[in-house]
Amino acid sequence: MTKKLFILVSILLTIYFIFKDKEYRNPSIKLGGSIPKTGVIKEWGEAVTTGANSYFNYSNENKLLGNKKIEYIIYDDKYEPKLTMKNTNKLLYQDEVFALFGYVGTPTVKSVLPTVEIENIPFVSSFTGAGFLRNKNQNNFLNFRSSYQEEIEVLIKYLHYDKKISKFAVFYQNDDYGEEGYVSVINSLKKRKLKLVAEGSYKRNTLSISHAFNEIKNANPQAIIMIGANKANALFIKKAKENPKFKDTLFCNISFGDANAMIKELKQSNTNNLIFSQVVPNFQDRTIPVVNEYYEVLNKYNKNFEPGFISLEAFLSAKLVVSALKDINGALTKEKFIKAYEKLPKDTLKGIKIDFKNKQLLNKIYLFTYENNRFKEINK
Repeated sequence: MTKKLFILVSILLTIYFIFKDKEYRNPSIKLGGSIPKTGVIKEWGEAVTTGANSYFNYSNENKLLGNKKIEYIIYDDKYEPKLTMKNTNKLLYQDEVFALFGYVGTPTVKSVLPTVEIENIPFVSSFTGAGFLRNKNQNNFLNFRSSYQEEIEVLIKYLHYDKKISKFAVFYQNDDYGEEGYVSVINSLKKRKLKLVAEGSYKRNTLSISHAFNEIKNANPQAIIMIGANKANALFIKKAKENPKFKDTLFCNISFGDANAMIKELKQSNTNNLIFSQVVPNFQDRTIPVVNEYYEVLNKYNKNFEPGFISLEAFLSAKLVVSALKDINGALTKEKFIKAYEKLPKDTLKGIKIDFKNKQLLNKIYLFTYENNRFKEINK
């Protein structure tokens, strides 16, 4: 009997130590990111780095986490999944990061999911609205932003009921990101008994949009839903502005299109008839307390920064990571961090409500036009 009891206790102890949440004792809290610092969407990488690192620097300087400092280790993946996988392996097994933070892009994120699931590491605030990150069984996936499905539903609902539009086309990137958006468009139209009048796609990390343009131009769409990256979207719009068939067409971009980069690319003369959906409020609205904080912190750590939707989102994401870490009592573990993140108070971001539902903290979509050199919110 004693022998059997000893064996049982040994087995239970072994299971406990295997599955016990490991205490993180590194003097700095290492976060790892794989983002496009170069390539076609390098603006994304620049904005994420600026927004996130500004708040992490602020946290370190003001000892928001006591003697613990955050170290954000970033590697360039050029928006290429193979490089994302290589970078992730380096972050996990060489740098031994506490969590992965701020990854950019649907195809890049999808490439590392098997590894992230096996390692059960917190995967925080990735810049994608992909549905596969909102699986309730994946406890380590912590999203900040709303999903692409929500963005597209709000966009099409507004266009159909408020703008009386029924002829929709879609321009999309031919990969997991574009497919996610494409399916969301189809489903949203189906709810309203509508069908696409045209569709066209292009290859990721290219500007080969001519075929897509030709597929769409003769359908005379009233609105084109654009599920692409900023340079490809902007090039399509420039080309369309030269064609009288698109004189009254609305060009509707979801958040990954990078509204700020697109406006720069299009210049003032090409910014009419544009609509942008966003997951954060207007970065120009300093009456929102946390947006005003964004300006103050970024001005201190990046004096030449240009404010924008993406750097604001990165700033807010970084602030929430620090807030969750501050809420942890006792030893730092990954499990404690996940629970703290999920239970963040709704008023953590002053002026922006958060609520952890569907594996994400934000649950509101904003629509904007661009008028008189400013983004103007559409009242839905």
